[in-house]
Amino acid sequence: MGSTGDTTMAEAEAPAPVGDYELLERLGGRPPYTSVWRAVSRSTGTPVAVKQVRLTGLPARLRDSLDCEVRFLAAVSHPNIIRLIDVVQTQSCLYLVLELCEGGDLAAFIRRNGSVDERVARNFMKQIGAGLQVLHRHHVVHRDLKPQNILLSSPRSSDAILKISDFGLARFLGPGEYADTSCGSCLYMAPEVMLFQKYNDKVDMWSIGAILFELLNGYPPFYGRSNVQVAAPLVYLEF
Repeated sequence: MGSTGDTTMAEAEAPAPVGDYELLERLGGRPPYTSVWRAVSRSTGTPVAVKQVRLTGLPARLRDSLDCEVRFLAAVSHPNIIRLIDVVQTQSCLYLVLELCEGGDLAAFIRRNGSVDERVARNFMKQIGAGLQVLHRHHVVHRDLKPQNILLSSPRSSDAILKISDFGLARFLGPGEYADTSCGSCLYMAPEVMLFQKYNDKVDMWSIGAILFELLNGYPPFYGRSNVQVAAPLVYLEF
């Protein structure tokens, strides 16, 4: 995740230590409610990532997703899911202490390397698929799977472990249940989400397919400056 020039309440609070953790450098986030920091444990010297969520003014929908994120990450341990190390809460913020992935995200990997060969794509997709199986086994729909939310343990494709991250739009969805909130990133959004129809966990599979296309070609399957522009060709697709 790249840093931005936006100044938010979350950033203003950043210099102070958070529990045992010293916040060092802003890596990204979703202004104005979240910031992600490179940090270090003051007691062990271990580098970590800290996701800072500003609770003041946080919409109810995002509070529900935050609750889903914390409960899910606390319940699972899988190499292809970002690992939750600690949770620290203050009066105004919740801090999720996560493992630090030194390889950056898959979007940056594609920008550096362009398209990949089928062998690398197969390895990457096998890992993403394994992580997605864990989500759906716990009845969690991610709803924002995209290269920016897939982290790499190493910048080298030969030994990188891919990890699904950023559950800021995730929600629990039981068997037979459907959601109807349109959310996510339009380039990787399933048609039913974009067209405000009811959907289930299958929308994550569409996003995975879009990621696979981008891995093999170096660019996403659909392009547009808005949801309307991206949705236009999808209306005419036959499934």
